[in-house]
Amino acid sequence: MNRNTPRWTGLVALMLIGMSLLTGCNTIQGAGEDMERAGEEVQDAAE
Repeated sequence: MNRNTPRWTGLVALMLIGMSLLTGCNTIQGAGEDMERAGEEVQDAAE
């Protein structure tokens, strides 16, 4: 086994975690925007 293998494994794991967190934030933000638009449409229909 190469001495650098644990270092690369840790680096790859950190990169994957970071990418998943960034993707999750975008997904949650998009869902919030969709819910906001739906709420505005309900308010417009009620008026």
